[in-house]
Amino acid sequence: MTPPPPQPPPSGPNPAADSAADPRPGPGPLVVLFGATAGALGQDLGSDETDLILLVWQVVEPRSRQVGTLHKSLVRAEAAALSPQCREASGLSADSLARAEPLDKVLQQFSQLVSGDVALLGGGPYMLCTDGQLLLRQVLHPEASRKNLALPDTFSSFYDLRREFHVQHPSTRPARDLTVATMAQDLGLETDATEDDFGVWEVKTMVAVILHLLDGSSGQLFSKPEVVKQKYETGPCSKADVVDSETVVRARGLPWQSSDQDVARFFTGLNIARGGVALCLNAQGRRNGEALIRFVDSEQRDLALQRHKHHMGVRYIEVYKATGEEFVKIAGGTSLEVARFLSREDQVILRLRGLPFSAGPADVLGFLGPECPVTGGADGLLFVRHPDGRPTGDAFALFACEELAQAALRRHKGTLGKRYIELFRSTAAEVQQVLNRYASSPLLPTLTAPLLPIPFPLAAGTGRDCVRLRGLPYTATIEDILNFLGEAAADIRPHGVHMVLNQQGRPSGDAFIQMTSAERALAAAQRCHKKAMKERYVEVVPCSTEEMSHVLMGGTLGRSGMSPPPCKLPSLLPAARVPAAPTPVAYYPGPATQLYMNYTAYYPSPPVSPTTVGYLTTPPAALASAPTSVLSQPGALVRMQGVPYTAGMKDLLSIFQAYQLAPDDYTSLMPVGDPPRTVLQAPKEWVCL
Repeated sequence: MTPPPPQPPPSGPNPAADSAADPRPGPGPLVVLFGATAGALGQDLGSDETDLILLVWQVVEPRSRQVGTLHKSLVRAEAAALSPQCREASGLSADSLARAEPLDKVLQQFSQLVSGDVALLGGGPYMLCTDGQLLLRQVLHPEASRKNLALPDTFSSFYDLRREFHVQHPSTRPARDLTVATMAQDLGLETDATEDDFGVWEVKTMVAVILHLLDGSSGQLFSKPEVVKQKYETGPCSKADVVDSETVVRARGLPWQSSDQDVARFFTGLNIARGGVALCLNAQGRRNGEALIRFVDSEQRDLALQRHKHHMGVRYIEVYKATGEEFVKIAGGTSLEVARFLSREDQVILRLRGLPFSAGPADVLGFLGPECPVTGGADGLLFVRHPDGRPTGDAFALFACEELAQAALRRHKGTLGKRYIELFRSTAAEVQQVLNRYASSPLLPTLTAPLLPIPFPLAAGTGRDCVRLRGLPYTATIEDILNFLGEAAADIRPHGVHMVLNQQGRPSGDAFIQMTSAERALAAAQRCHKKAMKERYVEVVPCSTEEMSHVLMGGTLGRSGMSPPPCKLPSLLPAARVPAAPTPVAYYPGPATQLYMNYTAYYPSPPVSPTTVGYLTTPPAALASAPTSVLSQPGALVRMQGVPYTAGMKDLLSIFQAYQLAPDDYTSLMPVGDPPRTVLQAPKEWVCL
């Protein structure tokens, strides 16, 4: 249905010629555009990720006040099911949509018809005008991206009629609360209440509102169009930057291989700030499927929140509010070296992982080859190092264009020396995160095995007075084990729960329980064997204290019997810990003897402790100066070798968290060569079950 356009106001026998000779002030031709999807309408347009099904448009010539022909076109939707709201408002059916043209054909027809109408009204470049921003930002641009369609440049800028109305009538309601009906009502315009063709009434009313605004225009209307950014701009972020929390969202559930460009494409149609995509990394420096995105203003952020559970490929992405502090923490940096590296604009960043520690710029450039040159040569490489200068095996490289980066990515898992190198797309925020992570890492590594001596000895038992729990959920806690054992928990010895962690400090799914007697252990095993804990069944089998000791010290206990630890270990039983005379003093670490221990988690377990423990002969000077009360405690005096020269007292004390320092040793730690002082006293009381 194409109703006749309203008659333009009288302006002489040839309005087009008159307007060309003496044009009224105003913008160029406007294309008033209305659209609808198969799902939500109104303020929720585009929030349900449904396809476009309707476009209605009409050209307005503001200078001559002429209007062109009104056009209406249906669009074929891939999912033809209409929501009840859309079916009731539009009167359309799935059959009528099935006969319509696809979106790419409709866009071609739109461009041809608009160009013809504009030429009839005097020609010139035209601009789209819509009721709000949802149609273009939340519907057309995302759908074109999903279908790999290239929208014409005319869809990259437009006028928001609500905002233009609010400029001339600021005393009315906020721009986001306006509708076509309320604008016409506020202006006192008479509308055609008999028009029942969906979309036609909206366009006719929008044209009437525009002509009324132009009659009272002060020259500020239709002068600043809204712009849709077509390309995401990379760039650095500083720790000193202040980021408005009303402009940041967190996206969760991203594919691990997604890049900042993929995230920007998910939010296509919305304007992301320069360098505004920060992919988050986990503790191992790998992407964890989350990203923080910073938009240019709060309005764009609010539109981004409406894309909650929209899809990237086959995955749905969760979108939540975030804070500016979170964004700066992830994307910000303070290193001048990183700032210089990221100062080159419009560069593609790749991350190289697994480099030999001896690799230098020449080795990396030779690995990439002449077919994919790095921007600036060696200056386009950034090697990641520990605070003491040791290489980490990671580096970042800059490339001038996407084609060179693609050529470099084909070297993924190529070999450099005897190592294969992994290459990934990266971002400026990831560069900052990786450098920040290593720069803020402690000078002394965070370690996972307990210091010797153990805070308390394992109580010796008779017979098979322990039980072993196999197949525990990795999230199981001491409280979960007590609830699992039920009444048998009353028969556990003090300090009798030992959860075994692997060499990476993670739960192994095993635990040992020391019971008060062999009979109690057997009864607990019979009652709880293959009982469920958090949807997993747990095996409960009796064992001896000796078998438990072997496993806790690094050995294995299988159905075929015990396998000893990787080296001869001192027993955990008190009978084997009788001190010789004179009492030896434990030092850490020993260069020769290495005790590879499983980590026994007490309750509470020490938060950090070394992974290997060794013993050195006590220097005579240390024996002579150390107090007798200290020497009577095996392992009370600790020596640390290989400490970086830049390490301070705070760095050293961080190793001994959860251990009680001697009262007179809080003020200083003495370097070797000065009179030695006590570092540790007996550990604090461990609350163990």
